[in-house]
Amino acid sequence: MKSVCKVAVELIRSGRAHSSASARPLGGDMCKELKTKVLRLLPPTSNGPCVHHESQTDGAEILSCTAKALKEGHVVGVPTDTIYGLACLAQNSDAVRKTYDIKGRNGHNPLAICVGEIQDIYKYCKVKVKEELLSDLLPGPVTLVLERSEVLNKDLNPFTSIVGVRIPDHVFMRRLCQMCAEPLALTSANISSHTSPLAAHEFQELWPKLAVVVDGGPIGDQSRLGSTVVDLSVHGKYSIIRPGCALSSTVDVLEHKYGLSEEPWEDGPLKSPHAETHAKR
Repeated sequence: MKSVCKVAVELIRSGRAHSSASARPLGGDMCKELKTKVLRLLPPTSNGPCVHHESQTDGAEILSCTAKALKEGHVVGVPTDTIYGLACLAQNSDAVRKTYDIKGRNGHNPLAICVGEIQDIYKYCKVKVKEELLSDLLPGPVTLVLERSEVLNKDLNPFTSIVGVRIPDHVFMRRLCQMCAEPLALTSANISSHTSPLAAHEFQELWPKLAVVVDGGPIGDQSRLGSTVVDLSVHGKYSIIRPGCALSSTVDVLEHKYGLSEEPWEDGPLKSPHAETHAKR
């Protein structure tokens, strides 16, 4: 996991898009026109500290710039522990609508929320499992579907009483949520039905519609399966909505450690348009 204090940023501004040797030509042209900021997170070197260049600064600037864009109502592209995502403030209805427009997403397919800490889940969801269970699965490549609380923006997934919540195992994303002090609406950074991206250049076609793109390099998990989505909104039961990349370890925790019994999603009470759309991310 990258440490935020050890990452560096390369800022490709619109006026420098053509002069930057590291800017990809296509992305540079697109960003020049619409003033998208492309922020490049660089991993630490094998010797520990980063090698700094004139165009680089510390990770705090990346966080500050991205959080500022989110608070201004923009949509941003960010890395997570599974795939690249589009994020906006979940409590901002206009930003949520922008996210749907950018993806060309069906309005009845829900967005998950992303928070920074386990305790944040209790504000936006009604939790029916032990806190220890949450801590065993999160942070990690798992989306937990829970009953939503009244605090969550009513314009976010207004067609359902449940919501998927994530805490990615990604320092940058967790810190970003903490800086915004509210949940992010999170979905894959692609046109709906297209392949989920594992690198920033794979969703260059969306860059012109984003205020900030954080390039964290290639995602380590090459499966493109996204997070495992599990419904925990029914006491004592769980239903797998999407197998994702962490199915085996998730089921092991739910069944062997906490004694939950599986209720097949296709045949159980969760078989409804509301639950079904959580699988279409």
